Amino acid sequence: MKAKIHSLLSLFCIILIVPLIAQADVNNPSSKVAGKDIPRLQNPISVEYLKKNLRKSMPRLVLNSTIERNLKRKLKTDPVVKNMYKAIQLNAVEVQKQPLLERIKIGRRLLSVSREMLYRMNILGMVYRIEKDPVILSRINEEVVAVCNFSDWNPSHYLDVAEMSVAVAIALDWTAGKLPKSTIGLAKTSLIEKGIKPSYNKHGNTGWWINGTNNWNQVCNAGMIAASIAIAEKDPELAAKTISRSLEGMPEALAEYGPDGVYPEGSTYWGYGTGFTVLTAAMLESAFGTDFGLANYPAFKESAVFRVLCNAPSGWYYNYSDCGDKRSENGDITLAWFATKTGNKAFFEKERFLRPAKEMGKLPRNAGAGLVWISQYEEKGGQKMPAAWKGDGATPIVIFTGGEDGPHQYYFGGKGGSGSVNHGNMDGGSFVFELNGVRWVVDPGNQSYYELEKNGFDLWSRCQSCERWTLLTKNNYGHSTITVNNQLHLVDGKATIVDFKPGNNPEVTINMTPTFKGQLKSAERRFVKDSPTSLLIDDQFELSENTKLITWQLMTTADVEIVEGGAILKKGGETLKLENLSHPELTVSVISLYPAPLRLDRQIEGLKRIEIRIPAWTLKNNKGEIKVRLSGE
Repeated sequence: MKAKIHSLLSLFCIILIVPLIAQADVNNPSSKVAGKDIPRLQNPISVEYLKKNLRKSMPRLVLNSTIERNLKRKLKTDPVVKNMYKAIQLNAVEVQKQPLLERIKIGRRLLSVSREMLYRMNILGMVYRIEKDPVILSRINEEVVAVCNFSDWNPSHYLDVAEMSVAVAIALDWTAGKLPKSTIGLAKTSLIEKGIKPSYNKHGNTGWWINGTNNWNQVCNAGMIAASIAIAEKDPELAAKTISRSLEGMPEALAEYGPDGVYPEGSTYWGYGTGFTVLTAAMLESAFGTDFGLANYPAFKESAVFRVLCNAPSGWYYNYSDCGDKRSENGDITLAWFATKTGNKAFFEKERFLRPAKEMGKLPRNAGAGLVWISQYEEKGGQKMPAAWKGDGATPIVIFTGGEDGPHQYYFGGKGGSGSVNHGNMDGGSFVFELNGVRWVVDPGNQSYYELEKNGFDLWSRCQSCERWTLLTKNNYGHSTITVNNQLHLVDGKATIVDFKPGNNPEVTINMTPTFKGQLKSAERRFVKDSPTSLLIDDQFELSENTKLITWQLMTTADVEIVEGGAILKKGGETLKLENLSHPELTVSVISLYPAPLRLDRQIEGLKRIEIRIPAWTLKNNKGEIKVRLSGE
């Protein structure tokens, strides 16, 4: 039992730290939320519509007879499809060596179990679709019976229910009536009683996500749609009501991609929320022949550009918010869906999909669906990723690169936003910077939720004085930004992009005044790529009567040598020069953050904060400027 718990805990932590311009149907009405018009999805769902338009034969979730014929044809002719299927086969061998799942919670979550079940059904289900192996069918049956005999799927944390619902629905659908009748009956009853019905419990606080604005909306509604399609013949009234409810609620989360495709919660949460949204689109399309406008929702397809640009040359993400550190070496399955929909080869990571199958290791839990999307891809041209790009929205960001063939592997990512965004941090004005394959300026990233929660830490409240902001990964003291009077940023003070100039020497200006309300009268931060190997950071501010101290901060894991007028950073055989252009007479300070200040902080080897501290009394006319250049060779 201890070994099983340890295995599930490891899986849970890995997953957590592991994620085209189009218009919606203009005939759809909009709802006004927080002063914004939210385009709606088409929603003709009724019992009559369901009975008339839902595909009668299975499979009908992601796969259908037409899609499956194409997949089997591509398995004979397409080296990418063949290689990915080989990896799925190897994963299926490993799955069959594992014990059946048990209802073991980690803290308040059953999520690691649900995710493992979804992974197993994607792997085993796809092998069964291709090979019709009775041994695989028998194992799917055992897996389904095991989880359907759980007392519940943990509705107090509905992500757990949602992912389990998708898993069981796919198991039923991809076996297409070949499971024992008793198992089919058990599974459909479980999808109704343990999957869908708890979401209608008005007294259990289980359905807040239906119209939510974050990844819960996307994941949980995906689970309810999958379950509803699976039980449609058994209870068409419940199925129709639930699918209609989801189509009504999903736009509240989809609107967060606007206007430019930025996912407010960061790149790995893009993988999570978007992964389930494209799965939903694929399920609806295969089952009904339409996704009701989901794929063409404004800014949704554009988010693929955001995802690609958040992958830095070093292999790290631009890891703002509660984002993981590094991407997988394997191809991005969710991006493959966007490649299929657009024909854009920039979204199809062919070389990564062609990695030796035995080196791919454990595949993502949507790997079966991903194989379908890969098989549907047909190149229709390329779209070069912009070398300078900005996206507005709840979390405005900007990215400068050296271009696809840049010799210096230049990468800069900067952001506005506020701590009040879901999974957000007090990091307005912060940035990351890479040159020559080295990440010189780092973001501390995310840390295990479970380790914090089991200690009673209040991770999720986001008031100004809430406990979340004591952590270095969450507060402004752990980010490369400005701090005033050694105080926290204002949690609701949103920093916004007010000027952006692309070109060979792109620049961006971020208005940080709301971030420092009560601390400064005004503040602006400007970033300039002033050469192929340098970055200029220019802060200008006006003091208020409360201003005592301005602290300029840079987070790094490099070795730091203090020199006249700045510092020299060294890492990986490379060097980077930090020049204090505005105050060369000041000596920078280096604060070691390894070990980190709190026991519950994330411990990052070699982490340190470079500071330039300027007392307010030294500034004339209540105005000041801090100008720093980072330059390499």
